[in-house]
Amino acid sequence: MGRNSQNHRHLRPVDLARAHGLSTQAVRNYELAGILPAAPRTPHGYRTYTSLHAGALRAFLALVPGHGHRTATAIMRAVNEGSAEEAFRLIDESHAQLLDDRRTLQAVEGALRDLGPITAPEAGVGPEPAVMSGAGGTFIGPLAGKLGIRPATLRKWEHAGLVSPRRDPRTGYRVYDEADVRDARLAHQLRRGGYLLEQIAPLITQVRAAGGLEPLEAALCDWRDRLSACGRAMLAGAAELEAYLREHPA
Repeated sequence: MGRNSQNHRHLRPVDLARAHGLSTQAVRNYELAGILPAAPRTPHGYRTYTSLHAGALRAFLALVPGHGHRTATAIMRAVNEGSAEEAFRLIDESHAQLLDDRRTLQAVEGALRDLGPITAPEAGVGPEPAVMSGAGGTFIGPLAGKLGIRPATLRKWEHAGLVSPRRDPRTGYRVYDEADVRDARLAHQLRRGGYLLEQIAPLITQVRAAGGLEPLEAALCDWRDRLSACGRAMLAGAAELEAYLREHPA
């Protein structure tokens, strides 16, 4: 029996709840939130649902994995209020965000490939008196020269939290250790890719938290898998929403 032929079949809140492993209160809350269309009441005040409500619930639950609870709620509320165009706009925003996330991932992967092995900058480059400090590391001038940028740019990156050099206790000069050089090179690659400092900072933080570039490969793989899962979830949500739109009165 098709869905349209069941539109007038009365369903109880418990019928909808059991079909999806929900509580009856959750179903009532979804109606109050506008996720389900308003249900008529019996003379005794009991809600009576139909397959239209069941379709709305299926669509909402299918939308959540790809769009998140808040956006899925807004999409269903717009549809139920007769604003399908607003629902489509919200869906477009989610797809745009997913595309932006994919581009960010590709930029990070490209930056990591371009980094290659870390090598210490040559001595005598830049205005500082030496490349290596007593405790190991490189100064701002040699590092800037190695990257082909100005020392002022490295200072700006420091203020933005992209690099965190220590200070030489004897001279007060900034000293960049191996991790700082790695972060500076990664920031440089991403800046060349057009990314803003505020977009780069969270990525640098992730590299630090992962303990370097090699552990980050697993995080990038997980990130890629999550984006793919989100894309498939959006497809599944779109299918259920389209089915609901065919039933929903204009």
